[in-house]
Amino acid sequence: MSSALQHRFILTGGPGSGKSKIIDTIIKRGYWCSKEAGRGVIQDQINIEGDALPWANRTAFAELMLYWEMRSWHEAEGKTRPCFFDRGVPDVAGYLSLEELTIPRHLDNAIAKFRYNRTVFIAPPWRDIYVQDTERKQSFDVAVATYHAMVKAYRIYNYQLIELPCVSVEERVDFILSRILR
Repeated sequence: MSSALQHRFILTGGPGSGKSKIIDTIIKRGYWCSKEAGRGVIQDQINIEGDALPWANRTAFAELMLYWEMRSWHEAEGKTRPCFFDRGVPDVAGYLSLEELTIPRHLDNAIAKFRYNRTVFIAPPWRDIYVQDTERKQSFDVAVATYHAMVKAYRIYNYQLIELPCVSVEERVDFILSRILR
């Protein structure tokens, strides 16, 4: 594995599983982290009155997420310390599978070309912390289904998943860092 891939770590999971708080804490500890594509695309599309939204045009939403994830991957180029991605290119395949939409060939190509460290951290569904908000309109049941879609997608694309424990944010970050800073 190239040095660049060794430093690119994905944090994935269903909505509302605590990923954003983990990313915020990792940033506070001095690491580079990407912004989540789905939330960013939704915010931008609402701002411009666009329809590339999961409740309006799911295919366009997926394409914008793919673009966002590839751009995030490029933003980490040249970094020598661990970089953390709030989701990654394979998440787009997980989303399309969840929505029962076709995974286009160019997405498979992107997943093959835009590789990350084989170790991927996945936050499991956690009812105690799950809340809906402006961008997160899914029910908890959909969050659980999303988690399972991500597990399937990452396994298909040959990543090794490490499930995060349901503990405090600080303990989750310590868990992640202890696995990569050996």
